[in-house]
Amino acid sequence: MKLTFFGHSAFQIETAGATILVDPFITDNPLATNVISEGDLSPDAILLTHAHGDHWGDTPAIAERSGAVVVANYEITQYLTKHHGHENVQPMNTGGAWSFDWGRVTQTWARHSSSFPDGTYGGNPGGFIIESEGKCIYAAGDTSPFEEMKWIGQDFSIDLALLPIGDCFTMGLRESVRAASLLNAARFMPIHYNTFPLIEVDTDEWKDMMAESGHEIVVLSPGESIEV
Repeated sequence: MKLTFFGHSAFQIETAGATILVDPFITDNPLATNVISEGDLSPDAILLTHAHGDHWGDTPAIAERSGAVVVANYEITQYLTKHHGHENVQPMNTGGAWSFDWGRVTQTWARHSSSFPDGTYGGNPGGFIIESEGKCIYAAGDTSPFEEMKWIGQDFSIDLALLPIGDCFTMGLRESVRAASLLNAARFMPIHYNTFPLIEVDTDEWKDMMAESGHEIVVLSPGESIEV
């Protein structure tokens, strides 16, 4: 699988059978401005961890243009259908899984909140375990560490885990190292950092902390890709 990072928590996975877009915060994302526009994206599936504007982002426009199936909690999928007329949705909830032609998605717990930009309740926040082509990616979403991450690490052989490190609204540097130790993934990648002043962190410090704990990492600039 090929993963391309668009800054903040937005990224895309390309598999042999589909293109999966996660948390497509593009238009108002200052890190994505010179990298991509929402009109360039035509995914087969859009996965949303929660309803906050910096994750919901350009979902309605991309979904309408591409016809993508939108995978999210029940409240998000119903909001999208009711307010934007998009009916190609797959509702999920914490702990549930669903198999698609291109792979399997499991929704995990996340310790956060979830509401739409207009204040509407956005259901439970979450993360996703994405399995395709014999590979496994864990997108933790906005969260702090939680003990069940140890179970996730035991139940899934994670090739790449994407963890927020920006602090203030999610876990920070130290807490992300704790989460990494629970998950025991092959590699870790930081998300949800340096987009705005409130979540600016020192990635060099994070690299050192992860290295000292024996974790392999990859840090992508917006627009960069890796093979998983």
